[in-house]
Amino acid sequence: MRKIIGVFLVLVGLLQAQTPKEVSFDAYLQGFGYEERSAMKIRTPDMLALVEEGKAVLVDIRFKEEYAAWHIAGSLNIPLNELPKRYQELPKDKLIVTACPHNDRSNMARLYLTLKGYKAVYLNDGLLKTADFLRGENAKEYMDELKTLKEKK
Repeated sequence: MRKIIGVFLVLVGLLQAQTPKEVSFDAYLQGFGYEERSAMKIRTPDMLALVEEGKAVLVDIRFKEEYAAWHIAGSLNIPLNELPKRYQELPKDKLIVTACPHNDRSNMARLYLTLKGYKAVYLNDGLLKTADFLRGENAKEYMDELKTLKEKK
């Protein structure tokens, strides 16, 4: 019986550890400082490396039509206006990188996810810069890494 109770307590602990802890907007603002200002954004090369390693998920928060016209391979499309209903589709154990062409919508999405308890950053240089970066050898390397990551799953 003790073993069953012990296993149950371990499972409950694991479930609680994976549940994001929500924070109020007031509490977030009161704790905002230079460290958070730096930690809330990521640049294209760093984001691509984390996605390639399977440590981050790139969430393109543009409208469906924008995403259909062009997008970064391996990204997940959750439009900003759908995020409140769909954020639970995102993994709790990975960094969430929100992205749009510049960074206005992605910053709003990052803040929303942060308040919901996710570890989230926004793509500081935007998807346009990422598309420019992913040319030639960079594109090939990125696609090769994504393929390798999918094969490992």
